[in-house]
Amino acid sequence: MQPVHERLMSMDTDERRQAIVDSFVQTYPDLISADPDAWRGKFRKMAGSPFAFYRDVVHDEDTGFLNERTSRVWIQGDLHCDNFGTYMNSAGELVFDVNDFDESYVGPFTWDLKRLAASLALLGYQKALSDQAIRRMIEALVRSYASQVRLFAEGKAEHDFALKLATTTGVLHDILGKARLQTRLALLDEVTVIEDFERRFGGDRSTRQLDSAARAEVEEAFDTYLATIPESKRDRRLSYRVKDVVARRGMGIGSAGLPSYNVLLEGHTQALENDIIVYMKQSTSAAPSSAVPDEAIRDFFTDDAHRTVVSQRALQAYSDPWLGHTKLHGNGYLVAEASPYQMDLDWDGVDDVDEMLRLLSSLGQAVAKIHCVSD
Repeated sequence: MQPVHERLMSMDTDERRQAIVDSFVQTYPDLISADPDAWRGKFRKMAGSPFAFYRDVVHDEDTGFLNERTSRVWIQGDLHCDNFGTYMNSAGELVFDVNDFDESYVGPFTWDLKRLAASLALLGYQKALSDQAIRRMIEALVRSYASQVRLFAEGKAEHDFALKLATTTGVLHDILGKARLQTRLALLDEVTVIEDFERRFGGDRSTRQLDSAARAEVEEAFDTYLATIPESKRDRRLSYRVKDVVARRGMGIGSAGLPSYNVLLEGHTQALENDIIVYMKQSTSAAPSSAVPDEAIRDFFTDDAHRTVVSQRALQAYSDPWLGHTKLHGNGYLVAEASPYQMDLDWDGVDDVDEMLRLLSSLGQAVAKIHCVSD
């Protein structure tokens, strides 16, 4: 079978352009029709650089690596250099890990590695690195991945292995330290105001207020979501009382045109600094699902929000305690905390090749962890 990228390269410019347009129109017809302006913005962002554009899984024949088990591993599905960052896990620890599970699915483990290797090549080209340096980067990642998988396979790695403040150095330790300096109060002060001794969302161009009927629908969906939080992760001290709701547009490249809502909650106490913000975002089909014709996998999930939540819980040892899902207007919605402790890995300040190699060794461990923990 000829690889997808080779088939595209064999086309002329017009054929390639049409093939790319057709792939989006066939996959997202309803969302494009619902908000064409958002999708035009998405295309402009993707056209900004090869790194932003190259987002889909490239599926070749991986003979020698795949069998019945290894071709059905839980994968992140869109694993590129920017999909790593920090989060606060349900045990209260700051962790550096793979993030963004919107495209997660069950498929060949090689897809994640090849997708990440391709993004490393693009990153290297952007940084004007030599082909030899890029090869060293990819080799460092893959060797680290293989070594960590072996530790898991031999029972020598902890099930809850994670990259934390106590186990990291250099760039990763710094980003975890910066995440530790963030506070929920600072996040609240950025997006909310206090009036009549109560907190509510402030107004800005990215949000809009809801009328009473629309707000009632969102609050009903929120009540349904609460039942999807596992009993072990429900905090009895929490008040899930809704204080305010606003609608917002999906802000990332992958979320263009997707309806989204922010919900302000009471939190642990009536003290205003303890308020919590969660978001509800409509989910879409995972890109790898179109290349995995397995009805048993597809039929396991009630909708794509359910798929995303189950996937994230499988891939993370201690996932966000607010993670859950619901339905609104017949569509699945992912629900999670808008956490101040989430910081993405920023490659702009990482230019020394030796420093990049050390960082990629840790990323290889993180990828091995999600594959092995889910297995």
